[in-house]
Formats: sequence, C-alpha cells, structure tokens
Amino acid sequence: MSEKHESDVQDTNSRLLIEDSKNSGNSKILGPIVGYAQEPLLPLADACAPLASIVHDISTYVSVALERTPDAPADGLTHDEAASIHLYTMEWGDGNRSLSSILNQTLKTDNREDLRPWFKYMKLFLTALIKIPCMPSQTAWRGERKYKSHEYSPGAQVTWWAFSSCATSIDALESGLGNTGERTLFSIELINARNIRAHSHFQQEDELLMLPGTYMEVHTVFNPAADLYIVHLRQMIPNEMLLEPPFEGAYLYPKPRSPWYKFDSSIAQIKSSVERIFRHKF
Repeated sequence: MSEKHESDVQDTNSRLLIEDSKNSGNSKILGPIVGYAQEPLLPLADACAPLASIVHDISTYVSVALERTPDAPADGLTHDEAASIHLYTMEWGDGNRSLSSILNQTLKTDNREDLRPWFKYMKLFLTALIKIPCMPSQTAWRGERKYKSHEYSPGAQVTWWAFSSCATSIDALESGLGNTGERTLFSIELINARNIRAHSHFQQEDELLMLPGTYMEVHTVFNPAADLYIVHLRQMIPNEMLLEPPFEGAYLYPKPRSPWYKFDSSIAQIKSSVERIFRHKF
C-alpha cells in the first residue's frame, strides 16, 4: 500500500463533524433499519465482498485493518469483529471516499434497498459494537459547519440515521469547526454510546459511536458567540424499533436497572464548557 493510501497521513478525526449538511436525514421520516440481522456472521473479507463496486480498493483496506488488529482484541471481540471497527475508522487516500462516509450517506437515503449490499458488513460491525459495553450516560460533543434552525427548535424530536461519532471533550472539535462562519456544537446526553477507541485507527482520543436510528429531543438552543450555536440534545429510547438488533438477545440500550442509567449533566455545565473554550478562541 502506497503512502497516499495510508490512513496514517490524517491525524484528526473528521468523523466528529457532520459531513453532508444537505443530507443530514434528521428531518426525514425513514423506514427502520432491518434485514441485515438475518445475514450469517462472516469473516471481514467475505462481509466486504459485496462492496467491491461501491468502496474504492476495499480489499486492500480490509487487509490493512486485519493486519493492524491485535490477535486478542479488547472487549471480548473476535479478530474479524474488531477489524470491522478499525476498517470503519480508516480514512481513504487520493481523494477517495471512505467506507464510513459511503455507509453513512446510504443510511440516510429514502430507499432502504440501497443498504442491501451493506448487510453482511453491518451484521459483523454491529455485532462487534453491541458486544462493547454501553458507556455510562454522559454529555458528548459533535459538530457541524452549518446551522439549520428548522431542525433544532426546543422540544423537537430528531433521529440521526447514520453512525455518528462524538468526542468526550469539546477541545477535540476546535480545529475541525474553525473560527468563522456558521458552526453548530451539539452537546448530547447519550445513553447507549460505545467507546471504540481500543479498536480505532485514532487511538489517541476517546471516540463514542452513536448507533444509527438514535432518537433525541432538542432540549435547549443558545448562541454564545457570532455564528456559533449550541444545541443540547437528550437521547431517548423510541417507542418503535428504528434499528434491528444484530442478534437475538442483543441489547441496543442499557438495562434499566443499571445504577448509572440517569442523566447528571446540566445546561450550566454545558455553557461552562463552551465558554472555557470559546471565550478565548472565537
């Protein structure tokens, strides 16, 4: 693999920002994500075979992900399960779109049939993610270089249909958001995020991954500086299934009796975090 193909050349995690502002999918009513769970659990190379015409040079990146994954991964994952997460976190070289970028765009499209070539990979990937314990409820951060007021009014319900990466520290978003233009910081009270740091290409920072079909309510919106908006979201368990569990007995959400199954953040804490960063830098 040439240097231009190596994902090592990127040292910032672009997945912490919403990529396609024109197709966020948050205001769309889409069908649930179902059908993939019936697929057999395959080795990573076989699970990615249907993506050969969709993702550039997928076989090469699969080989690299398998090579970089330890033989005994954390969280009790198999080698192929852990490698499926590593593959998701890799960036593609030479201007080609990564697997994660294409998958997440497909998750936000109206036609669920477009997901069918992804079913085998999704079976392996989501099986791996569900085996990682849910993080205790906490506020995490995600950014967007735009503000869409029609989607984020207090009291509104939104569904993020893609896999969404969040940072545990607001500092991780500073360089990606920049200093000018419309910017949105999402502070999100999460209840079922998975920390994929141990399996990620970007192991220098925690990365909390939200599952597709994450359902949330807009709690507050405020504007602490010019063109900078803070949207505080609270995740809720939907009444209807939005994401099919990958296997029988899988828990998408924490068990209600978990002692940490409650929110302890406050708007004052969120504002304090924002002001700490942006008072001097924006």
